[in-house]
Amino acid sequence: MIKRLIVLLVAVCFTATSQAAMIGTPGERDTLLRLLDRAEVQSQLQAHGVSLEQAKARVAALSDAEAAQLIAQIESLPAGGDGVGVVVTALLIVFLVLLLTDILGLTKVFPFTKPIK
Repeated sequence: MIKRLIVLLVAVCFTATSQAAMIGTPGERDTLLRLLDRAEVQSQLQAHGVSLEQAKARVAALSDAEAAQLIAQIESLPAGGDGVGVVVTALLIVFLVLLLTDILGLTKVFPFTKPIK
């Protein structure tokens, strides 16, 4: 009895397959088309040599799964984009740490600081 159960479980595990995919909604294509209507998107399309009509045709040719994946990628992008603020913030933090260690007398990086004695 137990052997039959084990064989049955092994058979089910190896023969049963499932497939997961993103399911698109009609609103996703509309969202993509609304994005194409934005002036900054159109200027970037033109900079890359793609006309608005070509882009709309490509959006219309996307499958539901492709449209859902594209929307997911767009939503995962950071707002504000290029990361200049992150670099400036990191440089400011490094400067402040070095300044503080100079004032405490642990380092001598900046000539304009005097260590606390």
